[in-house]
Amino acid sequence: MSKLKGKVAIVTGGSRDIGRAISIKLAKEGAKVIVNFLSSETGANETVAEIKSFGGTAVAVKADVSKQLDIDLLKNKAIEAFGDKVDILVNNAGGLFARKTLQEFDEDFYDLVMNVNFKSTVFVSQAFEPLMGKGAAIINISSLAARDGGGGGSALYASSKGAVTTFTRAMSKELGPKGIRVNALCPGLIGTKFHDDFTKDEIREKVAASTPLRREGTANEVADLVAYLASEEASFITGNNIDINGGLAFS
Repeated sequence: MSKLKGKVAIVTGGSRDIGRAISIKLAKEGAKVIVNFLSSETGANETVAEIKSFGGTAVAVKADVSKQLDIDLLKNKAIEAFGDKVDILVNNAGGLFARKTLQEFDEDFYDLVMNVNFKSTVFVSQAFEPLMGKGAAIINISSLAARDGGGGGSALYASSKGAVTTFTRAMSKELGPKGIRVNALCPGLIGTKFHDDFTKDEIREKVAASTPLRREGTANEVADLVAYLASEEASFITGNNIDINGGLAFS
């Protein structure tokens, strides 16, 4: 498999779960990958090590993509590693952080959730778009929560992902004339640490049971869709927020 041979990819939040699976999949398809991380250097290094184990090329770069100075650092490190051309940008960094109701969250929590999930998508895209040319692809990771408001205590998370969804549509119009495609994925229940930390087992079981395919999705299944959207096979697809939820909900 080499449909991305010679391409350069940036994956934010690439140290674990969906980000790790995306980084590995893109590398298996031939891309050189910048694996961005913030707190999990061990996880990022494990991702890079796995990529190198099958002959792939990857570099781990620490950067807080909710901060402009760190985004600039990430860009500079990417250019230093692979040159001043980027073909694939995956805005994956994000998080729920905690389940809080309207009366429980404060301004600091609002800033945390919105900055990590939405601000990062905006300003990382702004930073790397000048390095992207015709045929390049930006893939944002939104969420089913953007469509249905999310589960209990996830109002800010759902709202931030709703912003990602709308930003994706807007950027597809702005960047389309340059030949840059912009799409997003809206994962449903995917078996990751995200749900290990924030979703009770009984809720996960109930949701899986009500999903037509009767199971949770996997990070690898999300990564497969990202790789498709990054490739020439998806050359006429842009502005879409694509559901990947086992039939749980339809857009």
